[in-house]
Amino acid sequence: MDQRSDELRGMSSELENKPQKLKGIFQSMEKVLVAFSGGVDSTLLLKVAQDTLGDRNVLAVTALSPLYPERELAGVKKLIQTIGARHRLIESNELEIPGFSVNPPNRCYYCKSKLFRELVKLAKEEAIPFIVEGSTLDDDKDHRPGRMAILELGIRSPLKEAWFTKKEVRELSKKLGLHTWDKPSFACLASRFPYGEEITEKGLRMVDGAEDFLFELGFKQVRVRHYGDLARIEILVEEISRLMNGALREKVVSRLKEIGYHYITLDLQGFRSGSMNEVLG
Repeated sequence: MDQRSDELRGMSSELENKPQKLKGIFQSMEKVLVAFSGGVDSTLLLKVAQDTLGDRNVLAVTALSPLYPERELAGVKKLIQTIGARHRLIESNELEIPGFSVNPPNRCYYCKSKLFRELVKLAKEEAIPFIVEGSTLDDDKDHRPGRMAILELGIRSPLKEAWFTKKEVRELSKKLGLHTWDKPSFACLASRFPYGEEITEKGLRMVDGAEDFLFELGFKQVRVRHYGDLARIEILVEEISRLMNGALREKVVSRLKEIGYHYITLDLQGFRSGSMNEVLG
């Protein structure tokens, strides 16, 4: 039994066959371009692709975008060094896409369509037959208009094809020694704006600065939802009492007002991914 198989022993019976299925999917592709954000899902995807196909047959590509904070790019560079994959950065300014900034409910379609068309072009230049991205089974449970662009352009989702859930992605990531296994979930900064409110560079900077500050204070999972001059903070329910400590609360209020918010509110339901989609029913 090889070392990779040894690493996967001891996993739950529900998951034990999925890594081999994922490996088989990559073997059938032979050469892939990985859309790499540095998140939990795309990191596992890149790791398995690299282990299966080798660095000559794998290219990771990350988009430089105003929708992603600097802290994420720093994490991407560190992960690439750890995994040892070939890597390329491309420019992607979604604010220049007609219709994107007005923030309709299908906003993500515009973003994904532009990004993956750029990746299709790059893959052709590099003679790479397949482009892969990190969707899992759980992504079908939420409002995901970007999925249409993925389907239209023939992008593959190997984790979903191998029937991985997000929980299983984290479990396998831990087994493989990836420090992203417990990384907080992340979505682009545009997801902090309610549908119909214009997405601006100023607003993105405000959100990024506010979230950075809360992470620096040690909060594990953070969203700052942006309503013009009002911020709605989402953190884990178990951390709400900590934020309500008088001195810390005043510190957060003071900093967010410096950033540009006039009103600072706390969501008593706590953090939940995709909370902006609740209005869509």
